[in-house]
Amino acid sequence: PSDGLTIVATGPLTAPSLATSIGAATGADSLAFFDAIAPIVYRDSINMDVAWMASRWDKGAEASLEMGGDGRDYINCPMTKEQYFAFHEELLAGEKTEFKEWEANTPYFDGCMPVEVMASRGVETLRFGPMKPVGLDNPHWATAEHPNGRWPYAVVQLRQDNKLGTLWNMVGFQTKLKHAEQVRVFRTIPGLEQAEFARLGGLHRNTFLNAPTLLDRQLRLKSAPHIRFAGQITGCEGYVESGSVGMLAGLMAAAQIAGRDWTPPPRTTALGALLAHITGDAEAESYQPMNVNFGLFPPLHDVKKKARKEAYTERAKVDMAAWVGGL
Repeated sequence: PSDGLTIVATGPLTAPSLATSIGAATGADSLAFFDAIAPIVYRDSINMDVAWMASRWDKGAEASLEMGGDGRDYINCPMTKEQYFAFHEELLAGEKTEFKEWEANTPYFDGCMPVEVMASRGVETLRFGPMKPVGLDNPHWATAEHPNGRWPYAVVQLRQDNKLGTLWNMVGFQTKLKHAEQVRVFRTIPGLEQAEFARLGGLHRNTFLNAPTLLDRQLRLKSAPHIRFAGQITGCEGYVESGSVGMLAGLMAAAQIAGRDWTPPPRTTALGALLAHITGDAEAESYQPMNVNFGLFPPLHDVKKKARKEAYTERAKVDMAAWVGGL
């Protein structure tokens, strides 16, 4: 019945009949069947003495905002011709993850083609795709009278991945490279020499909702609020994360049945940070499944970088204890 509370908890290999039913309720464009994941980099590990912020043909992030833009500029990592050709060779030579049997005959589509597959189609392919340098004037090279001129031969772009601005997605860099190879190869990109990764790339089957668009802050389907979603289909990764979101959905439903107000866990905690990411803090246009990581937590700018993880943890313990005490 339409007023009966329902929790839908399903995972990455959701049965076709259930996936069809969910797709019909949410819209075909809102249910994904493949995880085309690009690496995500912690913002404070990017060397901005090498990289710079700008959108194509603009004068930078601040100028974009002043001119009425939306401020969604990119971090740009420039390459010379020599650096690009060396990077291209590393992509081709890097050790890749083998396809599972059921994946082997899955055709690629433009939205999830691994970067190394694009590279294999020709040495210039990436320069006309995700590494296109057109319209990106490098201010570092201009001021230093760089021997390569103001215009990079190729550019790796990173796009803001969460509202806090702590996580940045490597645009178009979904990949089947093994994790250790990703770290090695992607740290050869100028500006990412010391990059720390909140998530590494991949490509595999995974059914998940565009949760920031479809779900409210209590995991309810906006178009049918008696239905809640839980687990990996909401766009979380990992057993602990999936179970945690299921637990939260159960607590929300129990509070609703009892007529109690629901207070979400603080965003300073792992539960609260993940819930906030799923239900609205993530960029809906580029939404991909995510593990809990420190980049989802409200930043502590007044704490030195080396001490931040411990500081995040101590803050979370205090705030979590207070939240549990109020249940």
